[in-house]
Amino acid sequence: MLNRTQIRRCLDTFAEMFPGAHCELNHDNPFELVVAVALSAQCTDALVNKVTKGLFEKYKTPEDYLAVPLEELEQDIRSIGLYRNKAKNIQKMSRMLLEDFAGIVPDTQDELVKLPGVGRKTANVVASVAFGVPAIAVDTHVERVSKRLGFCRWKDNVTEVENTLMRKIPMEEWSDTHHRMIFFGRYHCKAQAPRCPECPLLDLCREGKKRMKLGGVRV
Repeated sequence: MLNRTQIRRCLDTFAEMFPGAHCELNHDNPFELVVAVALSAQCTDALVNKVTKGLFEKYKTPEDYLAVPLEELEQDIRSIGLYRNKAKNIQKMSRMLLEDFAGIVPDTQDELVKLPGVGRKTANVVASVAFGVPAIAVDTHVERVSKRLGFCRWKDNVTEVENTLMRKIPMEEWSDTHHRMIFFGRYHCKAQAPRCPECPLLDLCREGKKRMKLGGVRV
């Protein structure tokens, strides 16, 4: 496991490599963001952005999503994985927003997770990006980077990873670090072809050193 000094070095390196890291899901308001993040489960941001380009032109408000048959909404997002379940959740979420939140997306994680289709990760992203609430959303990239570098244990579940990162990273850096770790995992420490030979953190990375020793890195 990394010590405090090593963690500081990782955070500084993330910042140097990806100073402009940000949410790559296109949106113009909190409602569009919560829809986009919900659609992004087990799906790439690029595909979600391709779908929401037309989706957000057709649907502007929760009322709009409820004004069409479920089957029509399913067809609008058909190219996205799990589209039937996601369409159902979008309509349920829209109904709850109208009935319980006056049509306004809530700004706290505790309220956001009450919405259908919104888990802890989605709630953290929306709270952080839309409302500036300090948060670390643990997606597949953040989890992978955290475990490879040794921020947390291999056996930790998503909640344990989140809690560990919040404990070890200064709160004022949570949101920026979340985006930087996503970029680091998406563009550098990739799942199938991590760029270990050129990684500035190789000497700290237990997974990278193992891969280099075994010759298992594809450059």
